[in-house]
This record gives sequence, C-alpha cells and structure tokens, in this order.
Amino acid sequence: MMNVYSHIYSFKGTHYDFGIEQSKHLRQTPLLQNRKKQWDKRSRHFRFIRSDVEEALRTIAPGIWEELTGLSDGLHISMDEAIKNFGGYYMEIERSGCSIYADTSFLVRNYDSHPLGYEGRFSLFNPTDKGYASIGPTMQVTGRTDGMNEKGLSIGYNFVNRRNRNNGFLCNMIARIVLENAATVDEAVQLLKELPHRNSFNYVVSDGVNEPMIVEASPEGFATRTGFSCTNHYDLLLKENRYRTDDSENRHAVLQQHPNLEGFDAFKLLNNEHDGVFSKKYDASAGTLHTAVYFTKEQKVGFALGGNRLPLMIDFGAWLRGKKMHATKVKGAIDSTNPFVSMLTL
Repeated sequence: MMNVYSHIYSFKGTHYDFGIEQSKHLRQTPLLQNRKKQWDKRSRHFRFIRSDVEEALRTIAPGIWEELTGLSDGLHISMDEAIKNFGGYYMEIERSGCSIYADTSFLVRNYDSHPLGYEGRFSLFNPTDKGYASIGPTMQVTGRTDGMNEKGLSIGYNFVNRRNRNNGFLCNMIARIVLENAATVDEAVQLLKELPHRNSFNYVVSDGVNEPMIVEASPEGFATRTGFSCTNHYDLLLKENRYRTDDSENRHAVLQQHPNLEGFDAFKLLNNEHDGVFSKKYDASAGTLHTAVYFTKEQKVGFALGGNRLPLMIDFGAWLRGKKMHATKVKGAIDSTNPFVSMLTL
C-alpha cells in the first residue's frame, strides 16, 4: 500500500491574486518539476495559437485568464508556457475509468486514473472579482476533476474516448468553466453545448433543485439524458464509444442495482473496494484515487483518498460565511507502488 495525501488550499481574493498565491505553493512542491519531465516528450509537437485561447477564455471565463496571468507572473514564465501547463487546452488524456452516482441533493464521483497523473491538490476559492466560488480537487492546477460551486451546482465527468480530437478545452477546464459560470443544471447544459470539446466525455451535473442531467459531449456530437448513474460509455452517441466497454458496462450495472440511495450510502457503494465499482487498476490508469460526495443543498463535501474510508467532511457553506478552514491535508492509501506526482521528485 502507498500512503498518499492531498494538500488543501483555501483562498479569497481576485483571480490574479489566486494565481500568484498558487505559484507560491507550486514552488514548494516537486509538482512542476515532475510535470515538466512527464510532458517534455509529449509536447514537442504541441502547437496552439495564443490569441485563440485568450479570446475563448476572456469571452467565457475572464477570471481564469487572469488566474493564468497570475501564475505566469508568480512563476516567472511566459504566458505561452502558462497556457501550455495550466490553460486546460492541451494535455494527452490517458484512458481512465470513473463512475458517478447523482441525485437532486448530491453527486458522488470516483476519480479513476494513474497515481502519477494526480496532483494531490484540493482547492477552495472564493473570488472577489467575478465568477462563483467553488470547491474541488485540481487538475492542471486551474482545472477541476470534479467540484461544486456556491450555488450548489456540482459536476463530474467520465472519459469515453480520445478519437477524433479537435481544438478545444479539456475536461478539467470545462468543469472549472462550468463551476465559474453556471448556477443551475440548465445553465450548465447550455454552457457545455457552447464550449469546444477536445475529447469525448460524459458530464454529470446536479444543482440541488432540478433532476440531474447526463451530457454526452464530444468534438463531433452532443446529447443529453436523465439518469442517476454514469460510467465510461455513451448511451446515445453509440457510434463514438470505444470498441470495448465491458468494464464500464459492468460498473454501470452495479450502480443501476442501487436506485434511490442517500448520499452517504452512495458514497459507500462507490468507495467500498468489494462492491464492484471501486477499481484497483492503477497501472492501467483506471484505479480509484479519490471518492468525493457533493451535497448540493447543504453545501458540504466529503472527500476520501483510496478505498474503504470515511470521508473528510468540509463545510463549504460555513467557509463561505467566514469560518476558517483548519484542515490542511487529506490522507489516505492506495494499493499501488506509485505516489502522487506532487509527493516526490521523479
């Protein structure tokens, strides 16, 4: 077993200042050094037009562009380098798992991937300039693997395929943009329809009032459906599925056997290592790294690293009202020989 941890960061201020603050934290960890080693070979053919990325972010999420500017200034790197590393517009997505169980009042998500791709950062951000406050684990620093905002809108996503890739945002940046801008399921669905998608994913959104919605989004297609469970295949855009979806369908079948669960019961279903949803396929980039539950009405979050664990409960609403965040780290363990990318120098 590998003992792992995620740092918890909380910040209230402007997006630019948030970027500056994050740069201070990043300089104290091996994350950036490790990422550079991982990405150097992959990114040698990476090309982007900076003006396209800037125009897209300034139009849809101007605060995130200012956050990128803060990261650029704080880390003393060019904006091109900041976009490449943190812009959510480029990264080779590994095949991965992930499972979601959603209800009107909560969303539970297993994030399944390879430990060496996991940042080990959990963020609470309350912007004073623009956009909604949000909470969730980070991906590419500015993006989110899943999360919830101050309105109770929560989002998670599941990989489907990386065929027919196109210019567009990655899943993690799309999740962050939705959290910044959408207060309801309808607003989230409309935004997901308008955004350019680089890869094919399922997105699940819940807002504490309306029925959750599952969005099947790809560079070439878009469809929506209702339901309480979702894994790694499309139900509507069938031609865009991978050739083998057995594992995804098996996990989905387990979830479908348990309708109408309460939030903590759904968390246990996904986090229990022996119930058929939790995965230990870490070497295949499909092992469960975290289980998160977002209580959309109560503005509370439960978060655990690894399986068979009780979640650390975070009262996001209380933090928004001014209560200090005392927790600084979430600890857990996974059945792998690899740590998180932020834990040691590769």
